[in-house]
Amino acid sequence: MQSRTHTCGELRLCDAGKKVKLVGWLENMREVGGNLAFVVLRDFYGTTQVVAQDDMVASFKNITKESTVSVTGTVRERSSKNPKQATGDIEVVPESVEVLGACRYNELPFEINRSREADELLRLKYRYLDLRNPEVKKNIVLRCNVVAALRAAMTEHGFLEITTPILTASSPEGARDYLVPARKHPGKFYALPQAPQQFKQLLMTSGFDRYFQIAPCFRDEDARGDRSPGEFYQLDMEMAFASQEDVFAVLEDVLPPVFAKFGKYNRASGAPFKRIPYLEALETYGSDKPDLRIDLTAKDVTDAFAGCGFDQLEGKKVKAVVVSDCKESRKVIEKLLADAEVVAGVKPYWFRKDENGEIVGGISKFVKNVEDAVVSKLGLKNNDLVLIAAGELTKAQKLAGVLIKTFGAAVPGHMDKEQYAFCWIVDFPMYEIGDESGELEFCHNPFSMPQGGLETLLKAERGEIDPLSIMADQYDLVCNGVELSSGAVRNHDPEIMIKAFELVRLGEDDVKAKFPAMYNAFCYGAPPHAGIAPGVDRMVMLLAGEESIREIIPFPMNKNAQDVMMDAPGYVTEKQLNELHIKVTE
Repeated sequence: MQSRTHTCGELRLCDAGKKVKLVGWLENMREVGGNLAFVVLRDFYGTTQVVAQDDMVASFKNITKESTVSVTGTVRERSSKNPKQATGDIEVVPESVEVLGACRYNELPFEINRSREADELLRLKYRYLDLRNPEVKKNIVLRCNVVAALRAAMTEHGFLEITTPILTASSPEGARDYLVPARKHPGKFYALPQAPQQFKQLLMTSGFDRYFQIAPCFRDEDARGDRSPGEFYQLDMEMAFASQEDVFAVLEDVLPPVFAKFGKYNRASGAPFKRIPYLEALETYGSDKPDLRIDLTAKDVTDAFAGCGFDQLEGKKVKAVVVSDCKESRKVIEKLLADAEVVAGVKPYWFRKDENGEIVGGISKFVKNVEDAVVSKLGLKNNDLVLIAAGELTKAQKLAGVLIKTFGAAVPGHMDKEQYAFCWIVDFPMYEIGDESGELEFCHNPFSMPQGGLETLLKAERGEIDPLSIMADQYDLVCNGVELSSGAVRNHDPEIMIKAFELVRLGEDDVKAKFPAMYNAFCYGAPPHAGIAPGVDRMVMLLAGEESIREIIPFPMNKNAQDVMMDAPGYVTEKQLNELHIKVTE
């Protein structure tokens, strides 16, 4: 504090009469006549009004906006107070002003306090100016506070924070690696870790009981609203001698207080979170990321619509979503249906039971052919709107899920927005048929323990059960329709691991080649262990109530994985390439 006596957010009426020294950015200057000017000085902590008179007006007039300055003066009570400003009861009458760092441009790329209205490319290019906006800065402060709270909570639960390597080996973990050439080993590459998955499991085999870290992860994948390209951070954790229940108990204790304290909404689900099997989630909510703030669900009405005469429904899976007490106009309904069709890629249909009990609108003429069956199946009441999704099972489910989210958010009374609603998605399939290969593949994490262990895998090998029926001890944590994390009870037994991989046509040699350290470590007596890794970026995005994850990252990349501020990725010199034994081809 040697360069200032107070911050720009600190002074109050009780400080009137004090001589003070403030430092900060010159945010704005408003002249009144030629001998009076009102100056706003801003620092990290807030703003203070400085009232310049006579000769001091000229001193401030020569300073460009956003220059950093030091102002020495006396605090006095304001005659016209500003109750919206923390320092609104006082102002500073300056004796001197010194420019500490001049802004050498008269024109700024955007107004600092309105930077969020600017084009995103400009905001990213001039991110250091964007971050001067208190509304932008508060998200970064929130992120710091949330990370500190998570660290404290994990430490209180007996977890040790252990950092794992950034330079490691490439491994098949679902996304593209970022590769780093090894100068001392021509032709060889390190990879940046997609996650500390193998290292944290190796820590369990090393005898550490509870591990966590705020882990940086690197994946060469495309951006989305809730996913940043390049790097992201997660609350990575693992527990030895632990089951799924142990992992759930920790997170159900750690997360709700953090969300209730720092979130935009002060309500968060308490323990235990609702648990929904994966297949049930698809059937009931049309998604494995349900937003439980919405009270709408989907119901299978395939049998009820048999013989309705509408070709788009006959012979297909039919899902219905009932929106009770819906009084929206036809125009509004069809606009929302069109929005849902764009997202799902499948055309939805609708009808309504009006206030008189008549089936009207949309495909009502076909519904009347099977009215009794449909009304009975859905328990329809007057003013119920029925949304219909039809097609192959997965497409019908996806459309139903989109309809639930679209209409749940738009129709009054069906979404309790002011809360954080958590749930666990459990019992994921161990295997699936690959879209491209047409053969059996791992559905999610190949390191998950299959439910039933080795015996289940042997039954599948003998043809006694369908491999697609095998479930894994894997789970996702979902909040407000956003997947925060995936986790699993790990497959720590080499024999079970080999058998699990053999079902997808990979033998023991393949496992040893792809995961040598982990396989060998497990052969030396590995404890049962389980873990999870909630995404810090997504958590903070939810807490801040932001739609884009870039709003809570200090220096985010754009959608094309470019840092337009630092001009990365960029070209390097021929000398650098030669040192790395790399030749760039067109």
